Amino acid sequence: TGAVTPGGNAMDDLTMKTWVTPALPWEELVNPVTGKGFQRKHLMQDGDTGMEVMVVRYPPGPVTPSTVTPWHRHTCAHGLYVIDGQLHTHEGRRGPGDFVWYPAGNIGEHGATADGPVTLLFITNTAFDIEFIPQGPQP
Repeated sequence: TGAVTPGGNAMDDLTMKTWVTPALPWEELVNPVTGKGFQRKHLMQDGDTGMEVMVVRYPPGPVTPSTVTPWHRHTCAHGLYVIDGQLHTHEGRRGPGDFVWYPAGNIGEHGATADGPVTLLFITNTAFDIEFIPQGPQP
């Protein structure tokens, strides 16, 4: 029970933990729909709730149709805090210091813009999952 580190070791619920995020290596991932790569640093996952925290970096590129994470939904609610760069969302751009919250079940898309990469703090309220919606939201 309690929180677990990326390595899967149970943490003492009463002990403060610190991650020196700049020292952590980037994990290279590929979006299975677009084939585009992106990076993450998985910081933690809570063993009781599934809540996750990670740093994500999307490379620059054309917004559509090759947005890094095209139309999709999660059963978890999740937030994206923009650390640097410009975040493309289906409702416009967001810059450093902006926080975007997607309720569970929301259909959206996001990624970097052609202007440069974007780095985000990505937080979920339960375990992460994803379902791609090829046609986008339906009226």
